[in-house]
Amino acid sequence: MELGFDAVTILIGVVVFLARVADVSMGTMRTISIVQGRTKLAFILGFFEVSMWLVVISAVVNQILTKPILGVFYALGFSTGNVVGIIIERRLAFGHMALRIITQAKAKQMTEEIRSAGYAVTTFQGEGLLGPVTMLYVVCRRKDLNHVIGIARKTEPDAFYTTEQECSVSKVYRSCVQQEMPWPAVPKKK
Repeated sequence: MELGFDAVTILIGVVVFLARVADVSMGTMRTISIVQGRTKLAFILGFFEVSMWLVVISAVVNQILTKPILGVFYALGFSTGNVVGIIIERRLAFGHMALRIITQAKAKQMTEEIRSAGYAVTTFQGEGLLGPVTMLYVVCRRKDLNHVIGIARKTEPDAFYTTEQECSVSKVYRSCVQQEMPWPAVPKKK
């Protein structure tokens, strides 16, 4: 039995690999879309994912016994597609997150910093192991989460925080904070 290392088989294998990466990436994003309740996106991704899978599997199944190397390309494409799908989804960062920050010392300053960056903050007073604490509650777009955490850590590096994916959010308040111009305003000529 030959393994199928001729140029045509390798070319077919590369096409199978790339197509499998694409369809599994779509499948990964479709699954995440389903979890987040994005039905239209899940429908579209599902349609293209299965269409591509049918084409790929029909090319491989007929030749797998005579050219087992195609099975390796197929498997590598599947594994790579999972990773690529996760990377794409992280970059797109769909959805909203709830951020809870527990602070003892700098609650007022942290609240002001986060609000001045344009995010709504609700605060709650509580009792921690070492005494009074303040919990800051922020709901933001997932793509903004690292920015808000960065503000909190800059204000108080040891602040404790948790995050949670939000399935549905009625409103996310985000104000447009105007930045001060670094140069004086130039009057318009009439």
